[in-house]
Amino acid sequence: MSGGAYRQLYIRQTPACRQRAMQPGACEPGPRQLPLRAALHTPGPALAPASAICSSKVVQILGDAFPHKLVAKKIDLPEYQGEPDEISVQKCREAARQVRGPVIVEDTCLCFNALGGLPGPYIKWFLEKLKPEGLYKLLAGFEDKSAYALCTFAFSPGNPEEPVKLFKGQTHGLIVEPRGPRDFGWDPCFQPDGYDQTYAELPKAVKNSISHRYRALSELSTFFLQSNSTDGPSAPS
Repeated sequence: MSGGAYRQLYIRQTPACRQRAMQPGACEPGPRQLPLRAALHTPGPALAPASAICSSKVVQILGDAFPHKLVAKKIDLPEYQGEPDEISVQKCREAARQVRGPVIVEDTCLCFNALGGLPGPYIKWFLEKLKPEGLYKLLAGFEDKSAYALCTFAFSPGNPEEPVKLFKGQTHGLIVEPRGPRDFGWDPCFQPDGYDQTYAELPKAVKNSISHRYRALSELSTFFLQSNSTDGPSAPS
């Protein structure tokens, strides 16, 4: 697919998956494995280091109470355009089609209020070209430095006739001159409200307790904990 980028997914095994586990593109074997793509907005196929970091963060935030085992899987998805919700739904449906089963896709946006929500879902391209310093300079001519980080997990039960369920989390803050380690995307230039440190400077435990990903995963976890009494929960209409 043109414009595609490898994404990382987590797959939950179902009885149908077990029957076709040895077929190309089938679900990977393992008991009660939930599908989830936990990917950074990182272009290109070389996602191993970044996906390992992100996978660890997802598992750490969900904690031991989450009723499913998460297993990473890579998949090639197009780079859709549109509003964040539309992009998440399209990617989730395409991922479910390729995986031939249930899947959850994560997308992250960084939205500058002075720019009407941009870069938004295109933040990975802005970050690739401008780096954190360039993102900060984008607002040099604006008094309003406020922004919000948005994380969306989109869940498809694998049936194209069923709707995609969205779990969203937002963290508001300011775009500041980059500070802290440069090992995780735009974290050095985003300072969450109520803190004098950037995402990059905050202790991991603190960031994980306030981040946009944490808020989205909290909604996702609640949904699956409530659905755990049935095998293979599906999204409500």
